[in-house]
Amino acid sequence: MYKLLGGLGKYLKRQEIITDSVLFRMHNHFTTVLLFTCSLLITATQYVGNPISCIVQGLPTNVINTYCWITSTFTMPDAFNRQVGVEVAHPGVANDFGDVDARKYYTYYQWVCFVLFFQAVLCYVPQWLWGFWEGGLMRTLVMGMNNGMDSEENIQKKKGVLMDYLIMHVRNHNTYVYRYFACELLCLINIICQLYLMNRFFDGEFLSYGLRVLQFSDTPQEERIDPMVYVFPRVTKCIFHKYGASGTIQQHDSLCILPLNIVNEKTYIFIWFWFFLLALMLICLVIYRALIIFAPMIRSKLLHLSTRLLPIDVCQNVSKKLDLGDWWILYILSTNMDSLLYKDFLMEFTKKMGNINSKSSTA
Repeated sequence: MYKLLGGLGKYLKRQEIITDSVLFRMHNHFTTVLLFTCSLLITATQYVGNPISCIVQGLPTNVINTYCWITSTFTMPDAFNRQVGVEVAHPGVANDFGDVDARKYYTYYQWVCFVLFFQAVLCYVPQWLWGFWEGGLMRTLVMGMNNGMDSEENIQKKKGVLMDYLIMHVRNHNTYVYRYFACELLCLINIICQLYLMNRFFDGEFLSYGLRVLQFSDTPQEERIDPMVYVFPRVTKCIFHKYGASGTIQQHDSLCILPLNIVNEKTYIFIWFWFFLLALMLICLVIYRALIIFAPMIRSKLLHLSTRLLPIDVCQNVSKKLDLGDWWILYILSTNMDSLLYKDFLMEFTKKMGNINSKSSTA
């Protein structure tokens, strides 16, 4: 199991150069690793028991297990309201009395591991897209100035190269920042779409799944219907038909236990809470990004908060002279460069920008 899951740990390691937000990494790295882990755990049935085990008389057990697994099992929804041990043997297990339409079939548990894998891939798409668009620009600009352990001569050369680049490419970074903001918006779209698709996958039972689990403990004992058992039944029914000795079709009623649903129900209750929490945080993040775009006055405050060593008037001065893209490059540099080096660099950069603006206004 350690070998199976150990390879996913590298995606949670801290990045040397940071070009994105914490929420962006929580969506792209943590959620992806979480879904991959759940998929692997459910796939590795040797760690959680057999996926299905059916009780039947007169037929090979392994045949019935295979048949009921690949053709799906069913419960009787009205039997969940009956008293276990008195009216029914197990929640949802009762005689249908020939009413085939009253059965509720469960087919999705066969596909859970594949769906989780597909969800993990979708969660990693924004990270892949941003990595392709970013192209290592920030790593190139930092040039090892994130630790400050270098000779003074080399540091001055690197700061000079960075200064020349920013002045030469001023007002050319708007595409960079808008692509990143688009990737953050894509994270929100992905989570909302996945919530919708999971709700369709579980026949409309998923969106209210977590709320029903929370309400379950407050419901009187005689009125309780465990939502986890309803969505992921542990005991179901399966009907197998075969020819008898004289050619008559015989019906064999089987009682099937689904141990894998114990893992499924706990997995999806955690996913429910995490996805709704992540969706809420991503909505706040998108609103925050909109404020950065349409309310330029907050940019200087954000730049000041990123490095307390800089006076607020310097941050205000440089923020007024730069477009959103250039300001974003400086903002990301503040999280990657050594704080003292960044302070000296931004003071020099502000002076140079002031000289350029005064020359252009004189001309």
